[in-house]
Amino acid sequence: MATKTPYEVPTEMREFAERSVEQARKAFDGFIGAAAKAVDSAHGSAETARLNTHEAARKAIAYAENNVAAAFDLAQKLVQSKDLTEVMAHQSEFMKAQMASLQAQLKEIGTAAQDVATKTAETVAKAAKPK
Repeated sequence: MATKTPYEVPTEMREFAERSVEQARKAFDGFIGAAAKAVDSAHGSAETARLNTHEAARKAIAYAENNVAAAFDLAQKLVQSKDLTEVMAHQSEFMKAQMASLQAQLKEIGTAAQDVATKTAETVAKAAKPK
């Protein structure tokens, strides 16, 4: 029988394989680190979104409460009016006040939306920033 020669891997091939494994390990570790960072960022973003939604809901309720109170005040004034001129004056005052209130509410909502967009952009930028 012929004797079999033992299988030997050339040194260059072994070194190449070892470098490849080490590079793959580093790449995987980098991927896992980025994934963990993304999860942490997503959690932070979700929590921020939850808080912003809660604040928006509270503001909406406050706006509704103020608007309904103004409507009740108008109703009270209307039933106490002595003539059509007084009714028209109360209605005119109410409309002016409601328009001013609406403008203020829209300004607040716009500012809040801009703040949310800015904070979200900052969070995304931080998450995407390599360390």
